[in-house]
Amino acid sequence: WTSLVPSDRPPAPVNVSVMHLRADSATVSWEVPEGDIIIGFSISQQRMDGKMQRFIREVNTTSRSCVLWDLEEETEYIIQVQSIGLYGESQASKHMHFRTLKKTDRLPSNSSNQDDPAVQGLEKARQLQTGEMIIIVVVLLMWAGEENT
Repeated sequence: WTSLVPSDRPPAPVNVSVMHLRADSATVSWEVPEGDIIIGFSISQQRMDGKMQRFIREVNTTSRSCVLWDLEEETEYIIQVQSIGLYGESQASKHMHFRTLKKTDRLPSNSSNQDDPAVQGLEKARQLQTGEMIIIVVVLLMWAGEENT
């Protein structure tokens, strides 16, 4: 009689860490010990107060990171990561605790935010500069045309 649980499951992910922490998102990254064929990952995410739990599972990927979205600000979460191999999932990694930031603590991102008045002002200034350049070119062409007649 053989065991229904294969003994060649992949090892658990190691060095689980949280990066790019914001009020409503965070990026989880991890490493997988060499030598095993890993075809995906599974992440369990739970609020410390137990009110919400989410499972994320991706296969056919070699990714070693995942963005957690739609998080509550100033909330503590626990995450665990599992590797998915050809013969099942690994044991779960060690628990990783993190706390999201307040919305006011969030670092400014490099992406354009249309609601930001400073960004809107820059966009208008760029449009104005482009318009001024067109006027200058037209005036120069007209002036060059008068010179040649």
